[in-house]
Amino acid sequence: MSPAVALIYIGAALAEIAGCFAFWAWARLGKSALWLFPGVLALIAFAWLLTLVPTQAAGRAYAAYGGVYIAASLTWLWAVEGLRPDRWDIIGAGICIAGAAVILLAPRG
Repeated sequence: MSPAVALIYIGAALAEIAGCFAFWAWARLGKSALWLFPGVLALIAFAWLLTLVPTQAAGRAYAAYGGVYIAASLTWLWAVEGLRPDRWDIIGAGICIAGAAVILLAPRG
């Protein structure tokens, strides 16, 4: 995976997680409905960023992104929610990243 694609996926993951967390904060944590506005903007940024992945098939870009999203979600769990991922979280994320790499890097004719 090129550094540019990695940055796109990381940016997309941060935007998606932040956008979804804004809704979570409003619906589950009792935060103000004003949290929804930046949440929607973050989700728009997420969708736009995924269009920048250089692949011919949207589904392939989304499938590979799934592994990055899982790893980023566990980073969010630790950095924002203060819960350290356990070894099973880390093993699962590693498997997902390996799967994403296969999808992105497989030779296709």
